[in-house]
Amino acid sequence: MKNEVHAVLAAHLIERCPATDLFGRKGRAWLANQPLPTDERLGVEQRLRELDRLGDDLKQIEQALAQSVLDDERLRKLLTITGVNAIVAIGLLSAIGDIARFPTAEKLVSYFGLNPCVYQTGAQPARHGRIGKRGRSYARAMLVEAAWSAAQSAGPLRAFFLRIRDRRGQQIAAVATARKIAVMVWYVLTRNEAFAWDRPALTARKTRSLELQAGTPARRGGPKGSAAAYNLKSVRDRERAMAEQAERAYHRLFSRWKQARPDNKPASTQWPPRQTS
Repeated sequence: MKNEVHAVLAAHLIERCPATDLFGRKGRAWLANQPLPTDERLGVEQRLRELDRLGDDLKQIEQALAQSVLDDERLRKLLTITGVNAIVAIGLLSAIGDIARFPTAEKLVSYFGLNPCVYQTGAQPARHGRIGKRGRSYARAMLVEAAWSAAQSAGPLRAFFLRIRDRRGQQIAAVATARKIAVMVWYVLTRNEAFAWDRPALTARKTRSLELQAGTPARRGGPKGSAAAYNLKSVRDRERAMAEQAERAYHRLFSRWKQARPDNKPASTQWPPRQTS
């Protein structure tokens, strides 16, 4: 509907709205003063009313989702992983269900379709191709979205993303980081522990934002919680410094490491192998 409003303005050669948000308070005041035919103006007003109605429905849904995160300890643990927000955590847990269904992290990665296909003929070395893309596609897309977010934050995940990006490009690096996050999700849910490189003040701020979104009244005049500590520059700088230190440690670990190439020499063993008594 927003695109339809923009199309009406473009059809009548109306200049770009000076306000940042056309559908905000200033944008709507500007839109009301534009010279539009009566039928077009009625159509724009009808779309604006529908947008407001949908906005109210979305607020109720977001309030229910925020409360579900606060009520579920597993979702709160997932929020400690870099790049994972409330929507991603809910989507992943809805796809996973009971983590006991997956005995290993590789099983969960395969369930999301993030494992590479393996091609092998006879005794020849195995070749790894593209990811299988089997399983829950929406959960896989959420993991990739979390990977792009993690690539912007200091820490081991960004170091991993940059290492793969330098060799294979951004798209493959994002998918590889998504696979890494899926493994972390398995360990967090299986061990019922927070992410090892969690930033406590940032996680507390996420939780407090969810509380406000769920309708919890704001605390005014009382003692400030751990979420307010994130507003202090010293706390943010300290947590960011720890994450950057972990990122540098990862770079040092793999600075001299090179991936071994497969041996392309002809296999000396026979195929099929001879049976021995």
